[in-house]
Parts: sequence; structure tokens; C-alpha cells
Amino acid sequence: MITRTATPCSTFPDVRIYSSLRLPGVPVGRRRLREAGSRARLGYRFRPEPGNGTTVEIRRSALIGHSAANTFDLIEAAEHYPEFLPWCASATILARDDSLVAARLTVDYRGLRFGLTTRNPKQRPHWMAIRLEEGPFRRFEGEWRLAELGPQACKIEFTLRYEFDSALVGKLADGVFARIADTMIDAFANRAEAVLGPVGGHDDPPTGPEPGDPS
Repeated sequence: MITRTATPCSTFPDVRIYSSLRLPGVPVGRRRLREAGSRARLGYRFRPEPGNGTTVEIRRSALIGHSAANTFDLIEAAEHYPEFLPWCASATILARDDSLVAARLTVDYRGLRFGLTTRNPKQRPHWMAIRLEEGPFRRFEGEWRLAELGPQACKIEFTLRYEFDSALVGKLADGVFARIADTMIDAFANRAEAVLGPVGGHDDPPTGPEPGDPS
């Protein structure tokens, strides 16, 4: 199995954090800071480790200067993905209630194009699983976890494990799809800033249907 795990980079020996200010009530410790917008992002350089399988595992995390509830709603609202995820050509909500959301996505990025259907259990605002229902994968599973750090601060963690159904397709597409997965946290951090505003401001609820409402 190929595992892409979080490893320190040479520039920031502990962990890379990008922030224009400290989140209220959230200790930063001795990690070095660098200016990059109005949220703190925990970013990692991923290093493949040798193995006998072809499953890839990706883990990312970030500190977001908005509530877990509003951040969760942005992640759950797959119908808005084409507005800010360059790889998502279309998205349709198939089902949504308080405990589950199902969606059909079209991935179209750098010559890689396929459909993907997931049916995702959820517990707003702290957790949402990613479960494959249809797509070109032998294995595709992951989860989002959100921890409240304050009224307007949370930590989000994203984990994804995948293996393409065809070894040939996997060889051709793995680099592109790994890039998509690696940048998910950054995409949602940027989305939170664009929709909810800068750190320290009042969180307005995101536009679109509320979780649990029919689409």
C-alpha cells in the first residue's frame, strides 16, 4: 500500500502554519507563522512510502476561523462544488436528510474525466463519512472531522483512502487525482473565507439549502 502521510518539511521543522492572526482562544505554540490570508492552515508535504499494494491514503488538516457548524455546511453542500473546485464539472444532490447526503459528481481535470456517486453518513457539525456508491475505484472511502475550538474557530481533518479499479487507469490518473485530494483542505479554507468572511468577523450562514432540507 502507498500511504501519503503527514511529514514535516525542511522549512518548518514542526509543522507549517499559515495565518494572519491567531484564532481567539486557540494556542499556536512554538510553530512558525507565515502570512497567507486570514485563516490558519495546517499544511503537510506528503511522501509516498513503499508497499506492495496500490491503495493511497491522504491526510490533511487545517485551523479555520469560523464555527464548526458553518464550516461543516460548506463541506456538506456538494451542489456548490463546481463554483470553487476546478476539478468538479457538475454536482447533483440525490438525497439529503439529517443523517445522510448522497451526491453525483463529474470529475473533469487535466484530461481525467469520470462520474462519481457517494452516499455519505453525517453527524452535523462534527463528522461526515465518504462512501463510494459508483465510480472507477476498487476502494474509495474517507471522512471529514471537525472539532470546535471556539465560537468562531474549528479544526478540520480530511482523510481519504482510494485505489483505482484498473491498474492501468490508476497508473495514468493517480498523479492527477492525488493532486485533487491533496488540495481539498486549501479549497475549503478559501471557500470559508470567501463565503463566511475573514477571521474575527460575524459568521453568516452559507447560501443554499440547509442540511436536512430537500434540494
